[in-house]
Amino acid sequence: MVKAREFIARNRTEKLSLSVVARAAGASVFHFCKVFRKATGLTFTDYVARLRLEDARSRLANPKLRVSEIAYDAGFQSLTQFNRVFKRVIGESPTKYRTHLPVRPAVA
Repeated sequence: MVKAREFIARNRTEKLSLSVVARAAGASVFHFCKVFRKATGLTFTDYVARLRLEDARSRLANPKLRVSEIAYDAGFQSLTQFNRVFKRVIGESPTKYRTHLPVRPAVA
């Protein structure tokens, strides 16, 4: 699982498929799913989404970045997908979450 986590971390903003990550870990898709869930407590899809959300949450403090820009830069395929996952995991929409954050200046 170390290889899989490292591969996911390096490529988290890219489109990741279960088969590609399983191959990078040297396992069959079936075996990888079973072992990955046992090791992380999350499905592959949920793990990747949460990792991407970590990036997005920190970037939401920058008011100069649009939510859609943050979503795509974090690796989400659509704004709808980002909003849905964000609300399910964080409990509120990205826009509402942003209102609770202290404003950080843009990093050049």
